[in-house]
Amino acid sequence: MGLFKKLQIPGTPTVDWEMTPEYTFGTFESWGGVERVRSKNERTYYFFIDAWGEVAKLCLMERGIKHARVVAEILAPQELVEECVREQGKVALFERTHPINARLKEWLIANVLESDDESKIIPLHEEMLAELGPAGLPLVGEQQAVAEPLSLSVSEAELSEEDVVALIKKYDFVDHERSPEGSHQASLLDSGDGQTVIDQATGLMWQREGLDIMSNRSMRRAVEQLNQAGFAGYRDWRIPTMAEGLSLMCREMNERGLYLHPCFSPAQPFIFVAATRKPGGYWFVDYKHGRAFWASGTIPGGFGRLCRGQK
Repeated sequence: MGLFKKLQIPGTPTVDWEMTPEYTFGTFESWGGVERVRSKNERTYYFFIDAWGEVAKLCLMERGIKHARVVAEILAPQELVEECVREQGKVALFERTHPINARLKEWLIANVLESDDESKIIPLHEEMLAELGPAGLPLVGEQQAVAEPLSLSVSEAELSEEDVVALIKKYDFVDHERSPEGSHQASLLDSGDGQTVIDQATGLMWQREGLDIMSNRSMRRAVEQLNQAGFAGYRDWRIPTMAEGLSLMCREMNERGLYLHPCFSPAQPFIFVAATRKPGGYWFVDYKHGRAFWASGTIPGGFGRLCRGQK
């Protein structure tokens, strides 16, 4: 297949025409939502429409368990791409990645997969789940003097949508659905241990990486185990509150596709917070779409990024 040869992808990969962006969570981030995914090394390829920019574009995604890489842009006729976007109807602010339709599939087969013309294939090199490198931040002790850290509420056991909106307004947090012009920003320092950073703005210490996707109950057990082991020399790590999770939200998307400082691992695109939703469900902070959101307790789970301090 000329497509994969052009992209220098070895083996005999094929396109999964049944895979769509909406299926990827259950398949690749909940540790095997479908039985055919047997290992972390398997790769699935599918086409999708990226409509986050001013002009929608057709892309090829490489997906695996906790692995995502946009490997190519395909120069399809713009009217076919726009047709796919229009077919979505009214979508939420945070839904800008769409499946292709039958007409675009036919065009791809004829003009990309069964054609020797490689001019319509533009290779990309966006590794979304890259290895965690140096923090690239000032070290603790090198910072300038700052004001007293902002005191954040830690008693948010249950939150309604109205509570979340009020909290965002109170602290002027960034939420790209509710308050995209929020001005709060973290002021991060490298702890020097390769595992944590400290936010001068809140006084909190944060994991740079985090915990794998799991249920809320399993997450709490994992926190206990991490504290028993004394992660980074401390035994008081906890799931952040909603306010604490939102305090890391950035106004600009980083090179890994998250509204988060790039010192943090991209392998935790959304995290549990220590609040349930009134009248039901769990709250999360989603750095991929830049917002707080809730979901039913029946979903496969969420990721964790723990903090300590301020309590």
